[in-house]
Amino acid sequence: MSTLDNFVFGIYPYICLTVFFVGSLIRFDREQYTWKSDSSQLLRTGQLRWGSNLFHIGVLGIFFGHLGGLLTPLEVWHVLGVTMPMKQMIAMLGGGLFGVLGLIGAVLLARRRLVDSRILRNSKPMDVVILLLLLGQLALGLLTIPFSLQHLDGSEMLKLVEWAQHIWTFRGGAADLLSDVAMVFKLHLFIGLTVFLIFPFTRLVHIWSGFAAIGYVTRAYQIVRTRGAP
Repeated sequence: MSTLDNFVFGIYPYICLTVFFVGSLIRFDREQYTWKSDSSQLLRTGQLRWGSNLFHIGVLGIFFGHLGGLLTPLEVWHVLGVTMPMKQMIAMLGGGLFGVLGLIGAVLLARRRLVDSRILRNSKPMDVVILLLLLGQLALGLLTIPFSLQHLDGSEMLKLVEWAQHIWTFRGGAADLLSDVAMVFKLHLFIGLTVFLIFPFTRLVHIWSGFAAIGYVTRAYQIVRTRGAP
């Protein structure tokens, strides 16, 4: 393992996650008026509807798929009777489906934002950066499928799972687990981590509000009385 590999896959993840959590908290505390998605819905609504829906369905499916697939302890999969080859196939089929949906949506959104001069003038530089970065990440994720097909025994996925769990549980030697994985996986991980790094400085912070909205389901009813009522 080179010094660069040790940094990118052993230290960089903690830098990205720290900035992700602490940066989001600071922005919410100090710049609440910027805590929004900055929608350009009034411009080309129809194109936005298709692109946004496909993009969100794809990205959310991939996010929760990665979250569960990488961080769920292997013992849980064993109890459920899911072997690594089965897990590998599920990941390729599910990831491929949501990846295609997300990529189509990202292409539509990128075309809309970059081609329409009015939308581009009203876009911040970081809006374009994060959109292109996510588009590239989705494309790169789909490119990992042919490499996964060469390891249907799940051996390659096992390395990625163990790496993610080593990072999440602060265990050493995480970078060593990726020493011989294909470069496409390393690039996919690096860009994914970079998305977390710049997350607090983009419009993506509105995702936190989406998760927080779940709390409204369990919120107590608001009591409203007419004027003069005791």
